[in-house]
Amino acid sequence: MNAIDAYHLPGLRNEDIPRWEMRPYGDGEVVLRFPVLTPELLEILVARLRLACAERLAGRPVASVVRALGEAAARLAREDDPCRVLAEQALPAITGFSPPMVRLILDRMVADWQEEALWRLLRAELGDPEVLDGFRPRADDPDPAVRTLTRACGPELAFQIFSGNVPGVAVTALIRSLLVKAATLGKTASGEPLLPVLFARALAAVDHDLGECLAVTYWPGGEEALEAVALRAADTVVVYGGREVEEQILRRIPPGKRLVVHGARLSLGLIGRPALGHDVARRTAAEAAWATAVFDQQGCVSPHVFYVERGGDTPPEQFAGLLAAELARLEDELPRGRITPAEAARIHQVRGAAEFRALGGQEVQLHAGPGTQYTVIYEANPEFAPSCLNRVVWVRPVDDLLEAATYVSPYGPYLQTVGVAGAGPRLEDLADRLARAGASRVTDLTRMPFPPPTWRHDGQQPLRELIRWVDLEVPEAPDS
Repeated sequence: MNAIDAYHLPGLRNEDIPRWEMRPYGDGEVVLRFPVLTPELLEILVARLRLACAERLAGRPVASVVRALGEAAARLAREDDPCRVLAEQALPAITGFSPPMVRLILDRMVADWQEEALWRLLRAELGDPEVLDGFRPRADDPDPAVRTLTRACGPELAFQIFSGNVPGVAVTALIRSLLVKAATLGKTASGEPLLPVLFARALAAVDHDLGECLAVTYWPGGEEALEAVALRAADTVVVYGGREVEEQILRRIPPGKRLVVHGARLSLGLIGRPALGHDVARRTAAEAAWATAVFDQQGCVSPHVFYVERGGDTPPEQFAGLLAAELARLEDELPRGRITPAEAARIHQVRGAAEFRALGGQEVQLHAGPGTQYTVIYEANPEFAPSCLNRVVWVRPVDDLLEAATYVSPYGPYLQTVGVAGAGPRLEDLADRLARAGASRVTDLTRMPFPPPTWRHDGQQPLRELIRWVDLEVPEAPDS
């Protein structure tokens, strides 16, 4: 495979780029080419983006934007589309995910980028999507003496900084920006710099004007001269990633800019007695294994721990064995991807520590697959602790499912999704306790990995985080 250009920079010519970086991925079977931008070139780029927003996007009907985004998504859904073919060929080497995992992620995420899903998102958050086009009657008109109209305004330019743990998240972020009519500069992560570029190319192919409002490229994190240009130019900055990135941007973002942060998050699963019956326990274990295996636990929605209720037909320690067996089975249809030597060493360290605790008389059982493919650790200690990922998961017993919220509450600021099986009539009470502990989403195990397009990301509405509202108060004419 020849070097792949991993950038979309409308208005900049290749001859304008002073230098190029070639970066191999995998065992060198994929090589990406990145432009080495200068602050001066980035100044030109962001100025063009703001101009494109004014001329091509700000006055465009939201229905037209949705249609173009949906057409781009439809291209990526087709197996014979060049962008889709390239994604399937290159992403395994770039991300380390196995080819079946890449196909699964593409299929499920592309569905959320289709036109119908985007309309659901707009209606869920804004009620009347045409508030993005102009003033519309306010549904909760607060003053009977004044007719209030309202409209939603997105930023002229959004600067988005992506993480590279899960392919597709960056594309979702770009789509959100464009839906609120914001020209967007996306800075990709070294771990996944290609899929957002392929989406930008697909969008430019179906709608040239909208493609001119979107730039996507990579530069190393911490390039302060480049990031200073982007931070000054943007009205809104969106950051995906760990605390270190967030703290860097917080120190350097100019006053008056809006900052939206989606940081690292933790998720877990809860298994109640009704889901542990002799006739359903294996199915429950299969659902738990699926939630664990998708994204190889790299997603913020991936479970680190399963709390399993005592007193069912299947004891928690037996459920751990069932979970390990289902993870072993998934190696055939959804194999774990490539990991680094450091990640492998960490898994062996975690396994060794578990064995040491078992030898010391603690109630610990280790179920380890060949190599480092999967690891299930049953441990009677109910304290929550994050996993080292890559299909390493804990099973911890509780006497009552409702107790689990107590154990996870110390991690409240980082909690996101909780997958639940077998809660029965306790579900609402359980969800209320989890909400107070910090969780922002409670769902079933099969839905854990792929939230609906309308989900409140980290407990917030992602479109509303990008917009500001403007009210127009029109006094009612007095009776004649």
